[in-house]
Amino acid sequence: MSAVSSSIVVAVDGTSGSGKSSTCRGVATALGLRYLDTGAQFRAMTWWCLENGVDVHDADAITARVDEVVIVSGTDPGDPTITVDGIDVSSAIRSEAVTSAVSPVSTVPAVRTKLLELQRSIIDGGGIVVEGRDIGSVVWPHAQVKLYLTADPAARAARRAQEEGGSDLSATEASLRERDRIDSGRTTAPLTMAEDAVHLDTTPYALAEVIDLVVELVERASSAP
Repeated sequence: MSAVSSSIVVAVDGTSGSGKSSTCRGVATALGLRYLDTGAQFRAMTWWCLENGVDVHDADAITARVDEVVIVSGTDPGDPTITVDGIDVSSAIRSEAVTSAVSPVSTVPAVRTKLLELQRSIIDGGGIVVEGRDIGSVVWPHAQVKLYLTADPAARAARRAQEEGGSDLSATEASLRERDRIDSGRTTAPLTMAEDAVHLDTTPYALAEVIDLVVELVERASSAP
């Protein structure tokens, strides 16, 4: 394990399917840091809405009940747990139903406000790698390391299809492009690259290579005067 500052915060933003989760977990493991997947929290909120009959397209209905939900995120990169009202939803939040509904839920300002507070409470104190879409720009703008991961849409679709066991490539790519459009166009905390972030296109790299590149960046930032 390499020695890095115990207070360091690594903010990793980027498009869906660009390798954020695998990269962040690998970096956190290599450096002995905590790990937080903020996207899982939005999926958890979406799962709760679906389970409780809340219309995911009705922002007012979601806002009215957002404070009922208790989400707890584990920060072990080897086993990043997440519970909703004490129920383990680690697998349930990856369902097609949740995937299809998470974008409209994510645009609700009350949801973003609730989860922003939760995310900052977890990040506080540092020693963590955080992935999302607005970490470096909104959630933790003073992170010591900021990265923005992207990949060619076709490569992203191939990776996502492989993860999901051979999904239709063209449909997967179309879904990813639509998610990009929604995330980039929303009024509250849109997907954007922070001005001082390092842009890393992961298309030509294997996962291990991306992890090594990021680890080097983190170590360099940690040793800087």
